[in-house]
Amino acid sequence: MRQKSGSETQEHLQNVCSSAGQTSRTIQRDKVSGLEIVNGKYGETVEIPCKNGRDKAQDVIVAKWKYGSDGKILVKRAGQNANIAGDVIYKDRVSIKEDFSLIIKQVTLADQKTFTCMVVAGGDILENNVQLVIYKAPSKPQIAQQASVVENGKLTTLAQCRTTGANPAANITWFKNKTPLVPDETAIVITTVVDVDGTTGLSTTTSKLVYAAVKEDIDAQFTCRVQHIRSAEMESAAFNFTVIYPTETVSLQVMSHGPFKEGDNVTLKCMADGNPPPKSYSFYIKEEKNTVENSNTYTLTHLTRANTGEYKCTLVDNEEMAAFAFITVDYLDVVLGTTGKISKKLGESFETTLNVNASGKHQVSWRKGNSKLDSLLPKFDKLKYSDAGVYECVVSMAGLQKTQTFELIVESPPVIKNLIKKRGDESMNKVLSCEAEGSPKPTVHWSVNGTNVAETAYVDGKITYSITIVPKVNLTVSCTVSNVLGSDIKNINVSSFVDDVTMDKREDQKDDYSDQAALVVGIVVGLILATLAIGLAYWLYLKKFRQGSWKTGEKEDGSADESKKLEENQSQKADV
Repeated sequence: MRQKSGSETQEHLQNVCSSAGQTSRTIQRDKVSGLEIVNGKYGETVEIPCKNGRDKAQDVIVAKWKYGSDGKILVKRAGQNANIAGDVIYKDRVSIKEDFSLIIKQVTLADQKTFTCMVVAGGDILENNVQLVIYKAPSKPQIAQQASVVENGKLTTLAQCRTTGANPAANITWFKNKTPLVPDETAIVITTVVDVDGTTGLSTTTSKLVYAAVKEDIDAQFTCRVQHIRSAEMESAAFNFTVIYPTETVSLQVMSHGPFKEGDNVTLKCMADGNPPPKSYSFYIKEEKNTVENSNTYTLTHLTRANTGEYKCTLVDNEEMAAFAFITVDYLDVVLGTTGKISKKLGESFETTLNVNASGKHQVSWRKGNSKLDSLLPKFDKLKYSDAGVYECVVSMAGLQKTQTFELIVESPPVIKNLIKKRGDESMNKVLSCEAEGSPKPTVHWSVNGTNVAETAYVDGKITYSITIVPKVNLTVSCTVSNVLGSDIKNINVSSFVDDVTMDKREDQKDDYSDQAALVVGIVVGLILATLAIGLAYWLYLKKFRQGSWKTGEKEDGSADESKKLEENQSQKADV
């Protein structure tokens, strides 16, 4: 603030200004010139302070606002309304506040200048210069002239990034996958142009990206970002492009999952690393060339072992660029020496053969019915009925399995092994059982009629037939079994109920006699054993007595002859 003399006060008394209004402001001071700076936003209302409010309103006689050397805006006298000058630029946009701050509405870049506030207070004239600076945030960046296809390694204009309506001018930075691109004038060239609108004075910034793409850029995301001192950074929508480049290598893939076996289908796929890829390929199947159009696959159907070998694919226009793949077709041939139904006689020998021709290691297993066999090949030196049945041979390897079966039939004319009788649940009933063996299954014929005719399960050539009869007289019953190979018959005597009762009584009497005889024999044997025990005890006693006399060496009273006789007598007794 510069203080003027008294004569200057009189001279400028009529030109003092004041204004009223409500707005926000940003006040700074230029570090070089010391000039006060107010920042205003384009299109909005700005408040410019007079002497920064250091004077009291009641002390001010006259206040005047102007710009430049003669640009009058308004004058305000104490106790009067403001007198606004006829300046066409400000007459409809300005007002003054009670503290003499100047209010300007709808500011533009034309308002970016130095404003002067002159105040007469008491005997002094005070003057304050304020620089008004107008700013405007830029628009969101827009991508234009975007390239969709670029050639590998060739400098190409990818796109332009544009932002408008800024003051001061905005800056633009290019990004690839969120990483800033730095110009190197070789692979990255960035040109930025700023245009100022002749009417509004606002700036438009345009940045052009010239770029030499590489293969890895095929999925890269490119963006541009706008920076401005009065706004946050703004980023454009991401874009990408197609990079075209020639084929350098070819590969051949077997799309189907192995291992492969005869009868399978296999699809081969030829791929080139060029972009765009070729539309046609040549497949060599056993040295035979097959060209496919608008496809990169070839399918081999119904494989055989002859399809095992190396396969090749090439580019149609460059057969030197080729790829190879090897395919192995597994096979399994099984020939069983015995098939269908095989009939053998009981007791004969039997052996089958198995021939396996396979492309790899295989496993062989045998089953008879639901049972697994331990042997690798059925072999019988002497067939039994239990050896008959359905035999299954399973040969497997790496996804392949072959099954061969045969049915072994062991035949023999029927033979009755046993014909028995027993009393039934009722005392007058007799149950006859005829046990037979034979194959095919024998049938039975009884020589009498009866009830409860039954048969057991036919297992391993064995079966038992039974019949219940009530014999009124003694009779002979025959059981006849037969099949296509022969027959067998056996007889059994069956007594009536009366004879059975008589026989039972005789049996009871016979049992009584037997019991009595056993008792007598037991008594006699007991007496004999008791006598033997007594004799043995007496002999042991004499032997002990004689040994005791020899051990003491004592002699009884009497003459030597008497002693001698006594010893002879004792010796004779011992001999007896």
